[in-house]
Amino acid sequence: MRAQNLTLLTDLYELTMMQGYYENPSDQIVVFDAFYRKNPCGGAYAVCAGLEQVIEYVRDLHFSPDDIDYLRSLHIFNDDFLEYLRGFHFTGDIYAIPEGTVVFPREPLLKVVAPIMEAQLVETAILNMINHQSLIATKASRVVYAAKGDGIMEFGLRRAQGPDAGIYGARAAMIGGCIGTSNVLTGQMFDVPVKGTHAHSWIMSFPDEYTAFKTYAKMYPEACILLVDTYDVLESGVPNAIRVFKEMRAEGLPMKGYGIRIDSGDLAYLSKKAYQMLEAEGFGDAIISASSDLDEYLIDSLKTQGAKINSWGVGTNLITSGDWPAFGGVYKLAAAKEKEDAEFTPKIKLSENSEKVTNPGNKTIYRIYDKETGKIRADLICLAGETFDESKDMIIFDPIETWKKTKIKGGTYTLRELLVPVFQKGACVYTSPSVMEIRDICTREKDTLWEESKRLVNPHEVYVDLSDKLYHIKSSLLEEMSMKALDEQ
Repeated sequence: MRAQNLTLLTDLYELTMMQGYYENPSDQIVVFDAFYRKNPCGGAYAVCAGLEQVIEYVRDLHFSPDDIDYLRSLHIFNDDFLEYLRGFHFTGDIYAIPEGTVVFPREPLLKVVAPIMEAQLVETAILNMINHQSLIATKASRVVYAAKGDGIMEFGLRRAQGPDAGIYGARAAMIGGCIGTSNVLTGQMFDVPVKGTHAHSWIMSFPDEYTAFKTYAKMYPEACILLVDTYDVLESGVPNAIRVFKEMRAEGLPMKGYGIRIDSGDLAYLSKKAYQMLEAEGFGDAIISASSDLDEYLIDSLKTQGAKINSWGVGTNLITSGDWPAFGGVYKLAAAKEKEDAEFTPKIKLSENSEKVTNPGNKTIYRIYDKETGKIRADLICLAGETFDESKDMIIFDPIETWKKTKIKGGTYTLRELLVPVFQKGACVYTSPSVMEIRDICTREKDTLWEESKRLVNPHEVYVDLSDKLYHIKSSLLEEMSMKALDEQ
């Protein structure tokens, strides 16, 4: 998709640490987990996105001659290390949760198992790609939920924080459930529907509003959405739109994909009045589209007020996730071993903030579904290789409030492992679905959430717990580290 080499899309300290590892040789193989701690926008879930871009980045990972020359110009890297970088490529394994999956805090969205220098280098770019697209896909999912089945069109390109945010933000918005985007380049790159109407300038460039509408209708009779608020919605815009629709009907044109768009004013009042006017003339099936700084809360409010809007164009607050501008994903070392060792040694990061204490070990994730309803009961973080018998009771442990544990009765649940292989020994073994296929995956995924977890305000939390084995390993490490700290006082 991109011609640009992104190898230097990293923080400087990744490279300085790499040089440190190079000069202090180690055969360490490590496990890093990429996860997040808090759901965006006050919700109960997030939508995972950005994996395809991670795959492209890792597949093309190499230091070009220009990259080496630039690093040499910084005068902080030794010649031996720079020569090593000339032949660098990724040789490790990556596991990830597929795009479009609903995900929850503290569980690894992506796991890197690789020599420590390789695992260190990819940290920043992975977080950049996963964090941004997961944020926008989650925001889009919330907007789609608020619209209750109405179509959401993404058109925030002009307000996005730069071209990449506009392109990949629109991609993520499609994954989250939008029906189309105004971004033509995103449409070309990812084969997603592109949609749009016209601007106020189109109306203003003609001698009168009717002529502007009539000209547009002749050009696009099957996609004739007329912007009616350039002058006066109810006194001018809607009457002139109705006049044009009558002429289209008289000419025998197919009346599909036609309607009006309102971009300002009291959208609830204006849409209801506009609908009455349209319906009285036999155009009750016309699309009534709204824009104007919408987000999920305003859409929800307008639906509650009985607004007669059935199509929504959402820009700034979607493409920027205006009320929650960062996803907050992190990348933490979880385990390490020497090359010749069979087993990983779990590693844990401590903190005075209990939410920042990491879950140690080489892990995987199982999703626990209610057998009768198919809804998510909880997610289980466990050690890679652990197996479970669905006919037997399962006890799962809260990773933070350690006194909490839950018994799930055997025969009442089913399990699905979430992490799938993406790279093995440096080779990509995963084929990304198309964006529209991922959008369908996301729709099915959201159907597995209980309604209480979808609501916009004060949603019900989905539990992410630890297996018995992982819980006891974490507890032992915490006790060991605590005793060590006391000894050092």
